Amino acid sequence: MNAIRTHRAGTPPAPASGAGGAPGIPDAPRARLRRPARRVLAYALPGVWALAVLGWQRHAWEVLCLVPLLAATPVIACALTGSRTGVLLGGAYALAAVALLARAEVYEKPERWAGTVVGILVAATAGCFAAGQRARLKRRLLRARRAAAAAQETVLRPLPPVVGGLEVAATHLSATRGATLGGDLYDVVATPFGVRAVIGDVRGHGLPAVGTVASLLGVFREAAHDEPELSGVLRRLDRGLARHLRGRHPVGGELADAAEEFVTVLLIEVRDDGTATALNCGHPWPYRLRPAPDGTFRVQPSAETEPMAPLGMFPLPVPLPPPTPLRLPPGDALFLHTDGAVDARDAAGRFFPLARALTGTWPGTGRRGPGLAAGPRPRTAGTPVTPAVLVDSVRAGLLRHTRGRLADDAAVLVLRNARHPAAPATPAAPTATAGAQG
Repeated sequence: MNAIRTHRAGTPPAPASGAGGAPGIPDAPRARLRRPARRVLAYALPGVWALAVLGWQRHAWEVLCLVPLLAATPVIACALTGSRTGVLLGGAYALAAVALLARAEVYEKPERWAGTVVGILVAATAGCFAAGQRARLKRRLLRARRAAAAAQETVLRPLPPVVGGLEVAATHLSATRGATLGGDLYDVVATPFGVRAVIGDVRGHGLPAVGTVASLLGVFREAAHDEPELSGVLRRLDRGLARHLRGRHPVGGELADAAEEFVTVLLIEVRDDGTATALNCGHPWPYRLRPAPDGTFRVQPSAETEPMAPLGMFPLPVPLPPPTPLRLPPGDALFLHTDGAVDARDAAGRFFPLARALTGTWPGTGRRGPGLAAGPRPRTAGTPVTPAVLVDSVRAGLLRHTRGRLADDAAVLVLRNARHPAAPATPAAPTATAGAQG
């Protein structure tokens, strides 16, 4: 939900659930080739600095004394390599330069070099200490990232590419720098009552909203299998949110604090026969995507019914309104999203054109959406656009449109009916007897 933000889009482009990779990420072999070249350059630059000081001193020895600049060589090596090996190599470069200048007898009194040698040794010692501290901090950061990745897979677990005959893909962008979780939630489960999906948006964003996301997803994953009606799942979510808020605000001002917290939720149920229904509590309605012969999608609103109030803001109405029917024939898709995907703005304050981007991002059509000027690589004509490709394209477009500075968490979820349509009944061929009688 829109609120005061701090962010550069916290997470780098990552593959969507069910996708192999996201556009905009360098190919792995190319990245592996770059790493050794950068490492060699980092270890060589301190030597270049020492050679430069050596050359300057030999040409300007009558005017300036540049030898003390060699003491900066280990510091430069520490900044570039961050390793003790690099620092020691930088110190060796500096001492070798001092030895060459002393041997060339640039100065008549060798004791003038003593201060420079001491400075080099002190800088190398301090650089080794700093490199060790940096290595320890790096190990701690890696452990924290592994823990965050494990937490993300527990809360927003990766979705399989197919759930109950539906092709599925989803992705999430956090609005908090360095965070992999936020205030958006989604999940898809196959149940005895059909495939059920949820997408929601907690008021606020980033890490403070993660607790509410985890609580609601836990309730949904249990209720989706237990409740025969979609309305029962929604009521369970409402009760679960109320319990969570009471736990967070147990003291006197509970009502005032809890009233400021609410969640928009969209529940969708797709049965085996292809019929789909939805219950909406303050969430944007999804887009219905119909495949076109040229490889694009025709974007249509899936429903125009007025949604109910968000959960936590008011009690659910009694009785609940009937679920809204949605059309999802074989081959069609539903594009679900949170408001962060449509409220994202560029530097000029223009909103991300999500609906137009869905109609013009497809490679092989000769067109590119306004928010996706550098779309995915061209594909051969007739190659189907999978939900994973769609999700990755929209994710890349959001990052390009906002230059990686999203003001709100954003999540998208695509459900495509991959079931084969029922074959029409063919009339029985006339028998020989009937033909003779005719």
